[in-house]
Amino acid sequence: MEDTMKSKIIVILGIVSLLFFALALRSCVDVQKYRKAKDKETAARFDSEDKMNKLKNDKDVAEAKLKEVTQALEEEKAASQATKKALLQEQLVNQSLKEELGKVNKLKEALEENLKQALSDKASAKNKK
Repeated sequence: MEDTMKSKIIVILGIVSLLFFALALRSCVDVQKYRKAKDKETAARFDSEDKMNKLKNDKDVAEAKLKEVTQALEEEKAASQATKKALLQEQLVNQSLKEELGKVNKLKEALEENLKQALSDKASAKNKK
């Protein structure tokens, strides 16, 4: 009976040992699976971080270009305003010169008319004498 009991205990211990061995193998397989998942996640994080850094650098470059273009646009606007002011002043000067020319032409015509009148008066006075 003692032999049968020992045999039963040995069989039970063997079964328990096999169960623990299977459990240990399962744990090793799970650890490898989790390690691979962790490595994939780490690689994905590094890739995402690299992409994010590249996009940040691209954004900074684009913002710098935008700032330059905005500054150039402001300078062009200022130059355009100055040109418009100068053009307006030139137009005003041209207008006043046209007005002055018109006045001078009227005076010239009046003087010519007076001269003609004086010459005709002088000629008629000479004819009467």
